[in-house]
Amino acid sequence: MSTVPEARDGPGEAIAGLLAALAIFASAIGVAYRPGRLIPAALLLALLATAIGGRHSRLASFAILTGGVCFVVGMAVAVITNNPLY
Repeated sequence: MSTVPEARDGPGEAIAGLLAALAIFASAIGVAYRPGRLIPAALLLALLATAIGGRHSRLASFAILTGGVCFVVGMAVAVITNNPLY
């Protein structure tokens, strides 16, 4: 029998994971539809998820990376196709 108590995940860690997943989804949508509006908001969500931390820190880091790449690609696609940026 172990005397070390099990670490329990708090609700903040679950919220951080959901925010990171939402940021990845919003970044992907932002590539095709108004990247100047959606992707900065998605990056803010990803930064908030990173600040919360917890066991989803790798997912939050991936959300920041995805947001940056989607911002560059989305802006390039919007300029090339003459679609509105925001």
